[in-house]
Amino acid sequence: MMTTMNTTTNSTTHIERIAVIGGGSWGTALAGRLSANGNDTVLWAYEPELVAEINSSHTNSLYLPGINLHPTLACTGNLEEAVSGRSIVLLVTPVQVMRGVLKQLAPHIGPDAIIANASKGIELESLQTVSQICGELLGDTALERYVALSGPTFAREVAQELPSLIVAASSSEESARRVQAAFSCPCLRVYTNRDVIGVELGGAVKNVIAIAAGICDGLGFGHNARAALITRGLAEMNRLGQAMGAQPATFAGLAGMGDLVLTCTGDLSRNRTVGFKLGQGMKLTDILAEMRMVAEGVKSAESVYRLSLSLGVEMPIVEKTFQILHEDKPARQAVIELMARDLKAEG
Repeated sequence: MMTTMNTTTNSTTHIERIAVIGGGSWGTALAGRLSANGNDTVLWAYEPELVAEINSSHTNSLYLPGINLHPTLACTGNLEEAVSGRSIVLLVTPVQVMRGVLKQLAPHIGPDAIIANASKGIELESLQTVSQICGELLGDTALERYVALSGPTFAREVAQELPSLIVAASSSEESARRVQAAFSCPCLRVYTNRDVIGVELGGAVKNVIAIAAGICDGLGFGHNARAALITRGLAEMNRLGQAMGAQPATFAGLAGMGDLVLTCTGDLSRNRTVGFKLGQGMKLTDILAEMRMVAEGVKSAESVYRLSLSLGVEMPIVEKTFQILHEDKPARQAVIELMARDLKAEG
């Protein structure tokens, strides 16, 4: 049964010319939504067969099967063609390849184009967020127009036009409002926010905690353990955020607690699925070999852990998740070590 994403619901009069860079499930869902809202939208995808399918059939059977995309959505495999003359460039490629993609994009992005990002993670090589990578490669003026998009959103549910809420964070109120207007419709409500680093960190850390939550579920540890892990994971997210100048209120909102709860509990969560299979005894290499889409938390476990060490921030759940993923620590042993930590006041 196919779900159709064809309803044009944007009430705004200003039509944006938007490039969406990344033809995975999330990039495709967002591009479909932007097109349905009446924006002139082009999606860049890496796979030639996917470009052909989207243009001819208006479907993405590789990453978003069962969804009919808006018929006005165009797709290209040429980065220059995708971004030239576009008023908004939305990045939705995996964070670990973002730098390489941005280097190719940089000469072709217009001087006034808004740079928005909907990918979640910390670059392993540099321990930078996407905004920091953009500032390095595109300059401070581009960073002034940067918008971070995040929130509790599974791609499939957005594509199915189920009610969803996200945050558009930017130091530029005008840029945030333009992105807000481009996306907003009766099935997708967008809030603005000025805490870019907080929104980015929430999106990166929650994927790591979701793997940990999946591990607990895979081990059969029950609802009490999962609820406690989510709560203590939020505390770790907040500690890292404060060390990097984020606002505590951000982590109580959609990009913090909202996204954390969704990713730790939802069956559509790739990161929770990785953890669940680890808890059941599968090897990480076998789990990843079965997955077409990227579980960002696997790489982010290392980058977030290394970032916490560099800042002197205590993140025991992140540490144990890193050890399970990358040092072959037995999952049950890691949980025992977490429970055996020195007793202390909550905080």
